[in-house]
Amino acid sequence: MKPAKSTSPLGRLLIALFWLGVWQAASMLAAKPVLFASPLDTVKALWALLPTGGYWLSVLGSLGRISLGFFLGLLQGLLLGIAAFRFAWLKALVSPLLTMMKTVPVASFIILILVWFGSGPLAVIVALLIVLPQIYFSTLSGLDSTDPGLLEMSAVFRVSALRRAWWIYRPALMPYLTGACASALGMSWKAGIAAEVIGTPLRSIGEQMYLAKVYMATAELFAWTLTVILLSSLFEKLVLRLLKEVGK
Repeated sequence: MKPAKSTSPLGRLLIALFWLGVWQAASMLAAKPVLFASPLDTVKALWALLPTGGYWLSVLGSLGRISLGFFLGLLQGLLLGIAAFRFAWLKALVSPLLTMMKTVPVASFIILILVWFGSGPLAVIVALLIVLPQIYFSTLSGLDSTDPGLLEMSAVFRVSALRRAWWIYRPALMPYLTGACASALGMSWKAGIAAEVIGTPLRSIGEQMYLAKVYMATAELFAWTLTVILLSSLFEKLVLRLLKEVGK
């Protein structure tokens, strides 16, 4: 079976117009903007928010918290995965805990962290806990997939540990790490914004979404949701581009 060809720019435009039409039709069926804002109402609300300082403070606040949580989870998951690959006792010790972390509902994390630490670091910790187990298990899988023949050859020629890590383990690890990051990036934004909506920390997108819900400002709620989608997409492209450069 041949893989499907990538969609042309015209095709992507038509797809975008199709879903905008679906959105508009759903808004017209609802017949009440307070229940379901139209694309035009959403754009108007976003356009009104853009010049305000509060909008950019909220965007920067959420971006800082969620990106910090993501990179902390990435670093800790990577280091812990490497250590667990090296020491079997550590792998046996921490793997059950991280497996449990993958199955615990995000809402449970949010409530517990809110009780223990308050709303300030909530989004950071939640994003970290979402990312950490995914990176850990992908790191183990990537290192386990290393070609044993290359490892034997490096031992015969007494290749240094640093060169072995860069030229043998790194190429085996990067596809697994990239795939895990692609999944974890979107999940960290979803969980981080959900945490902000519940904890409502100052200067956050979650706080603004909660206020929009309280005041039934549906168009503004949609505008903030569109902001999250754009931020998440841009952040994902940047991180994956950096990983691609590291993998060369």
